[in-house]
Amino acid sequence: MDNIIEISDLTFEYTDNDNSETVLNGLNLSVERGSFTVILGHNGSGKSTLAKLVTGLLKPASGEIMVDGMSTLSEEHENEIHRRVGLVFQNPDNQIVATIVEEDVAFGPENLGIEPAEIRKRVDDALKAVDMYDYREHAPHKLSGGQKQRIAIAGIIAMEPECIVLDEPTAMLDPRGRKEVIDTIYRLNKEKGITILLITHYMEEAENADRIIVMDKGEIVADGAPKEVFADVKTIKSVGLDVPQTTELLYLLKQNGIDAKDGIISISECEKELKRILSEV
Repeated sequence: MDNIIEISDLTFEYTDNDNSETVLNGLNLSVERGSFTVILGHNGSGKSTLAKLVTGLLKPASGEIMVDGMSTLSEEHENEIHRRVGLVFQNPDNQIVATIVEEDVAFGPENLGIEPAEIRKRVDDALKAVDMYDYREHAPHKLSGGQKQRIAIAGIIAMEPECIVLDEPTAMLDPRGRKEVIDTIYRLNKEKGITILLITHYMEEAENADRIIVMDKGEIVADGAPKEVFADVKTIKSVGLDVPQTTELLYLLKQNGIDAKDGIISISECEKELKRILSEV
């Protein structure tokens, strides 16, 4: 297995004066290259801290994070890690720095010292990848939330990372904007082979992932394919999370003595299972 991220015995603490709070405690985790991995967890579970650690913005108190064979503790590899792993924040306004869309997307490659002709190509390719090429000469502040977030993602793509970490990128968006962004992320993974590490609290955004990791109090409490993880409804609910509505419905039916299958997520699968149940009544 070819892993782009390897995390070993990771511990991280936030220190304030004489007080310290352990956010991650002995975490071990690997992320396979080219995979789509979703990390779920309620506020305070440590998932956003993990995103900053993976991208090198924070340094571990102990343990190690290796990105493509390079330690995030190494100053020598710091710039190269930032090239390999891009981070998209929750609020796109925190990432947009220019007054014209294409200039904003060019900002990252310019800082990497890329030649102007190559920057032009990267900007155009990145905007096309997120379906925002027609807006290249627009002012970002006039765009919708979903469009802004896609511009922020384009800015990361233009730096040609192998992995993109997204820290609750749809939290501030309406349902339409959320769909635009999630569709874009899945397309980048499937068509370009970019490794995706998506941090979210929206269950529906995790349904088509290759893998789901559930965190609570700085530790991993569930790890597996979506159907496996969501089938364990009790564990998911015990850490303050919900399961997809389809899974919840069939779970409640089963709790009431009806023989319903576990691990069903999609609406079409749920519909088929409900028809089967009704046919046997």
